[in-house]
Amino acid sequence: MAFQVSPGVQVKEIDATSVVPAVSTSIGGTAGSFNWGPVLESKLISSEQDLVDTFGEPDDNTFKYFLTAASFLKYGNALRVVRADSGHLNATADGNGLKIKNDTHYVDSSYNTGAGSVGHWAAKHPGSKGNSLKVCIVTEGVNSWSTITYATGKKYSEVFDAAPGTSEYAGNLGKGSIGDELHVLVLDEDGLFTGTANTVLETFSFMSQGSDAKASDGTSNYYVDVVNSGSKYVRWMDHPSALSNAGSAISASASIAGSTTAITDSLAGGTDDNAPTAAEIAAGFDLLEDADTVDVGLLFAYPDANGAEVIAEDLISIAAARKDCMAFVSPPIADSQGSSAPDTDVMAFANGLTSSSYASCDSGAIYVYDKYNDTYRWIGASGHIAGLCASTDRVADAWFSPAGVNRGQLLGVTKLAWNPNQAQRDTLYKGRVNPIVSMPGQGTILFGDKTLLSRPSAFDRINVRRLFITLEKAISTAAKAQLFEFNDEFTRAQFKNLVEPFLRDVKGRRGLTDFRVVCDETNNTSQVIDGNSFVADIFIKPNRSINFITLNFVATRTGVDFSEVAGTSS
Repeated sequence: MAFQVSPGVQVKEIDATSVVPAVSTSIGGTAGSFNWGPVLESKLISSEQDLVDTFGEPDDNTFKYFLTAASFLKYGNALRVVRADSGHLNATADGNGLKIKNDTHYVDSSYNTGAGSVGHWAAKHPGSKGNSLKVCIVTEGVNSWSTITYATGKKYSEVFDAAPGTSEYAGNLGKGSIGDELHVLVLDEDGLFTGTANTVLETFSFMSQGSDAKASDGTSNYYVDVVNSGSKYVRWMDHPSALSNAGSAISASASIAGSTTAITDSLAGGTDDNAPTAAEIAAGFDLLEDADTVDVGLLFAYPDANGAEVIAEDLISIAAARKDCMAFVSPPIADSQGSSAPDTDVMAFANGLTSSSYASCDSGAIYVYDKYNDTYRWIGASGHIAGLCASTDRVADAWFSPAGVNRGQLLGVTKLAWNPNQAQRDTLYKGRVNPIVSMPGQGTILFGDKTLLSRPSAFDRINVRRLFITLEKAISTAAKAQLFEFNDEFTRAQFKNLVEPFLRDVKGRRGLTDFRVVCDETNNTSQVIDGNSFVADIFIKPNRSINFITLNFVATRTGVDFSEVAGTSS
């Protein structure tokens, strides 16, 4: 507003409704080998059933990764999972397995063009489970609709409402009865998906053979598009030769003829390779390293014997680079389960890890029940420890410690590989390792909240690190509103008015004991302003968790007033 010379009224409007946004710190992230699902693609999983639906049930090779992920889901309901790449192949109609990692790979490798045909269909994901799939096509011209079968004693007419005919789209183009429709049925031929052979997995009905066909809502009704976008099990690879003019535009074709028999493709050639290298696991985790595009707060992994140190270091480096998450690592199973000196072996593993406040290490393996295979398994505890943090976020706040009897009880643990005694716990704790202990009547408990930071600091505790992650993530997000504004008194005051109420709220919720925000001409000098910069110094006094309790029981003589002896124990 222009400067006023004569008397008048100036109207200013100031938006004081902006607030520091709430941020999530409880989204987990892991990578490993699974029996099904997309490869090298981050999938957000909300429950154990969702994990099964997306990546399949575990077996003797994949249980370690599955159960580690499932451990986290006992405490939290948001987990990003990446299936690592290895030598597994997709089943195909001609039986020659090939690798199709995910949707992007399918398109980028031109598999969606039908080039380099390997038959009509391929399993959507790599793995031997794809060998159980069978794809059946029924067209308008098929004989004996009421009796034709897709498996012994199983009729198409019992699955679909009616036989395929001519689509409404073709009819509206004035093509008459050209018989462009078809049905597609996807079958679990061997029962690897459902446990029962010849179970129908999915159906797609009244689609068109014409590439330009539209449904009533204007979306594509071309069978290739419909199946590719909707199927959980298969991808199209090439047109069946028995379909005349399939893939032609209806508007340019006099007729699109069907086949007099059902066209079936049993897939084969799918293979498993569920022993990924440490480098392949690390490549999976690398998909979670971009803080701008992937929201994740708690990284963890199964401690693979072939490269536990490599995987742990990769997680630590990702967390430290992102600065908005923590990595939770476990020692190799053999360091605690079956070891004659578990304290020595676990400490050797921890001592080899990079010092970092963005990571935490536990004391070793836990024994859990695998309900999918009706057996018990040894796994690392990292999924549980990360889960305790997610649970703490839900029942308290990120700046509360995830340890102890209140928030540190591990769920579903049958026994520990070893239960460290007091002397062993002392050794572990001095060495930056958080013991997991079993206490009579209290369950299995995380009995430490240290980070892997080796020097004395407030950041050598999980709760302090996660407090600062929360503050930094929330305030930096809010600070984006100051970009491209002027660095003047108004903007600086606006920033303080945004941040200080947020910090007062955190203080009221016991996250910190005091704070101060400095954002004025003392740190926004003319040089800073001329450099198109903006500076705010935010001083925080974090609350500390209690790690040591001293209880002094003092016996006094009869007749002595307590005021006379109070304080003598010190």
